[in-house]
Amino acid sequence: MRIRFEKRPEPSNFMRLATPVGAVLLTMVLGALLFDALGYDGQETIKQFFFTPVLASYKWQDVATKAAPLIIIALGLALGNTAKIWNIGAEGQYIAGALGGAFVAYLTPDVTSHWIIVPMLLAGIIGGALWAALPAWLKTRYNVNEVLSSLMLVYVSLQLLSYLIDGPWKDPNGHNFPQTAAFTDAQLLPRALPGTYVPPGLVFAIVLTFVFWVAMKRSIYGFDVRVSGAAPQAARYGGFNAKRTVWSTLLISGGMAGLAGILEATSQLGQLNLGFPSGYGFTAIIVSFLGRLHPIGIFIAGFVLAITSVGGQVAQTVVHVPSASGGIFQALMLFLILAGDVLVRYRIKIVHSASKAGAAA
Repeated sequence: MRIRFEKRPEPSNFMRLATPVGAVLLTMVLGALLFDALGYDGQETIKQFFFTPVLASYKWQDVATKAAPLIIIALGLALGNTAKIWNIGAEGQYIAGALGGAFVAYLTPDVTSHWIIVPMLLAGIIGGALWAALPAWLKTRYNVNEVLSSLMLVYVSLQLLSYLIDGPWKDPNGHNFPQTAAFTDAQLLPRALPGTYVPPGLVFAIVLTFVFWVAMKRSIYGFDVRVSGAAPQAARYGGFNAKRTVWSTLLISGGMAGLAGILEATSQLGQLNLGFPSGYGFTAIIVSFLGRLHPIGIFIAGFVLAITSVGGQVAQTVVHVPSASGGIFQALMLFLILAGDVLVRYRIKIVHSASKAGAAA
């Protein structure tokens, strides 16, 4: 007996949308059963994870703050994923972007004009893009797998961050803590727009969602990316340059991760320290797939993952679940999304092999 996968007809739009929704709902059910089995109140855990951040207004700003970088990074990743270019190193590009913007801040401690924010943001985008340019060059020059090269560069960025904040950029007045000097008032964005729960990063996320939707659905470049991913041979026949697609998608995704990094540094932290790496670059991979690589879907998925992240912190306080619970939910959700994608595209068939005796007869 053996298992064989038979390809189904192309899934309908309804099934493509139903799969991530079903994955989220099934995550709730399985999560409740899992925590019940571990001795916790499963229903209360699910309530705190998925519903308290939505119903409690004092948590809305936290949700929006976490959703913004996830959306921005996932938009860039989805562009590459559509073209079958897999950037797994967004966390490193997120750190590189923050370092690029912090470098501008380090050079301009006496500038009092708020316009310094603009070059800081641009430096963040450039820093993330340059970090993504390394796997792009290795891919197009030596055919090095971008999954491995981009992932390995995450650890290089962590070491670079540690060296700078504990070395040349270390705050002389920081009581020997490994951190940069606090950004000046001119170098900071507000934590939230006055009178609202909206962090500055969410404004960028909303604008970029629209920009990416137009680019992917209404431009020749978006058509190039979609065709390159769906039918590489047809793309080459149509005159699309595969290397150019690799470079553009990786640079854009790196730039978006870098933008998210410097936005987080200037609006939420106000400096860089060893706690800056937050895992946003890895979580955004789940956001990208949960949103079906569609900008609008990614915007919604970013909030779903932000809710589970904030809800995980609430559940630790209320239900006393372990701190790793949020990661368990996110990993379970990604597994169910991928499993659902397989099941809607392939039919599982069990084939019974005839016995040797039967075959001989």
